[in-house]
Amino acid sequence: MVQPVIGKKVYVEVPSTTANIGPGFDCLGAALDLKNIFTIQRIEGDGERFELIMESTEGNHLRGGPENLFYRAAHRVWKTAEVEPFALEARVRLAVPPARGLGSSATAIVAGLVGANALIDCPLSKEKLLELAIDIEGHPDNVVPSLLGGLCFTAKGNSGQWRIVRCEWDSSIKAVVAIPSLRLSTSEARRVMPKTVPIGDAVRNLGLLTLLLNGLRTGKEDLIAEGMHDRLHEPYRWKLIKGGLAVREAAIKAGALGCAISGAGPSILALYKEGAGKLISQSMVKAWEAEGVASRAPLLNLQTLGSSWTSKDL
Repeated sequence: MVQPVIGKKVYVEVPSTTANIGPGFDCLGAALDLKNIFTIQRIEGDGERFELIMESTEGNHLRGGPENLFYRAAHRVWKTAEVEPFALEARVRLAVPPARGLGSSATAIVAGLVGANALIDCPLSKEKLLELAIDIEGHPDNVVPSLLGGLCFTAKGNSGQWRIVRCEWDSSIKAVVAIPSLRLSTSEARRVMPKTVPIGDAVRNLGLLTLLLNGLRTGKEDLIAEGMHDRLHEPYRWKLIKGGLAVREAAIKAGALGCAISGAGPSILALYKEGAGKLISQSMVKAWEAEGVASRAPLLNLQTLGSSWTSKDL
């Protein structure tokens, strides 16, 4: 496989994701129509050179170099395709803020995989990219919907292979995601979780997940309201999110069907039927404001296309 010429450029769009979605810990995730856009170009230099240019106020703390998550993902593509590594530049228009529970790291991984593959004329299939993405991230609930779009349920079968099910999401169900100025790393959020959970909590979560998936498929409000609860991770993580429980209560009072921590947090996801979104958004922002936390709460739709790339200017 031949390296691309210096100056070859591709553009990659990667959606944000909301993972766990109530009882779907580490297995359920959905892509949302908030996206990062990466302009990726081969530049002069050896395979250890990676230049990262952030075209936004968020993410200014992120750095280039060979240890960058995006570039590590690109190297996995080249190693798999047996291509000698080469220098890259990535310009990022960042709409998915880091450390907020919206799959920012997943967007970097997926963009690195998709962009590196596109630069060498796509020798790797989407199935192979999925395998690499899950291996790099360590869990599938963000990277799978980030790459494929939609609502995705992912589980490792008895064969040891990852199995992915695209689940239905009724078009009447919308999302508000309240995004605070707070940050919370996934590693910190995982540290507060217990090593084991009571079997009753595990069984309860299985039932809740069944209710939620059926509610999202049919648009039945009562099933969503019953199903948007969790016994595995949320009881331990709410205490890490300043004002989080007050924001959840405000969303429910304003008409949300259900409310949950988005990913590892601190962003909070609320689901609603069409028409209630503006009041829910305002209520969540005001609740956080009362706790001294600045936030925004965009109204978002399910993004069904997943990641995409082009060689044309965006």
